[in-house]
Amino acid sequence: MPKLTPFLWFDHEAEDAARFYLGVFPNSRITTISHYGESGPGPAGTVMTVAFELDGKAFVALNGGPHYQINGAISFVIDCATQAEVDRYWDLLTADGGKTHACGWLTDKFGVTWQVVPDGFIELVTSPDPVTATRAMAAMREMIKLDIDALRRAVEG
Repeated sequence: MPKLTPFLWFDHEAEDAARFYLGVFPNSRITTISHYGESGPGPAGTVMTVAFELDGKAFVALNGGPHYQINGAISFVIDCATQAEVDRYWDLLTADGGKTHACGWLTDKFGVTWQVVPDGFIELVTSPDPVTATRAMAAMREMIKLDIDALRRAVEG
């Protein structure tokens, strides 16, 4: 399978965004920063791209100008082992101007959308038992940040 790398287009915040994400995800690093040369299209010497890894997964951020805007049509899911991990990612990604949405979704201060999902969530909402799936889905729709214990209590009735 070919290597797939998410490529995020920013106006001029690529390096700030990459450094922010390094503070959110463990085992992360910037691998390369490239700069615009004399031929542009950005001002010579300014950051063009930032290649970085989030927990070993490759990303590239581009300072491409205002031509395109990041929006919620593309998002990233963070699968969390514990509720404490959900809470940690939620708090870090909503800091400094991030916005929360229903059903475990949030948009960080750079406009990137994430769904922060606790372990066991997918199994509950996709359960072959229609009562379990219906109860889990109804409980999830009432939540902003997902709470796995509350979802399990809802399933139990």
